[in-house]
Amino acid sequence: MNLEQLDKAIRRIPDFPKPGILFYDITSILANPEAFKFCLDQMISIYKDKNIDAVAGVESRGFVFGAPLAQALGVPLILIRKKGKLPGDTYKCSYALEYGTAEIEVHKADIKKGQKIVVIDDLIATGGTLAAAKNLIEQGGAEVVDFFGVIGLPDLNYQKVLEPVNVTTLINYHGA
Repeated sequence: MNLEQLDKAIRRIPDFPKPGILFYDITSILANPEAFKFCLDQMISIYKDKNIDAVAGVESRGFVFGAPLAQALGVPLILIRKKGKLPGDTYKCSYALEYGTAEIEVHKADIKKGQKIVVIDDLIATGGTLAAAKNLIEQGGAEVVDFFGVIGLPDLNYQKVLEPVNVTTLINYHGA
């Protein structure tokens, strides 16, 4: 497997969730063990020597990629969830969506002061959710040292929203 083959493994769905949007569906990666393994192997290679203290996965596909990475690195997995999904004491952050707002949360007990954390999601578009995840982590006194997405849509300017933190992606699509 290589990046060209990964590109072929990603399903494209035109006009979803609305007309004019080309949706990059990572479920086709999950249904292809070779493509999924390739993504995980790449992630492990990228982060194995980076002195990461924890992996934070953004609900829900960030969990799918984040959990095996955290296990491979021997570090905790921190769940970034939608509002109301975590039963304990949480940090909260609201952020803007195209139409309205959303809120995400993380358990306070899961964030340790001084931790270096990589935040994982499947696809990085505008960066709004990841910026909110960074806010949660910083509320706990930890530091986001990298954002990772299998897919990046750099034309939506996520890097500007997420700077100065580095953004790492396996594959980028332009013209989104």
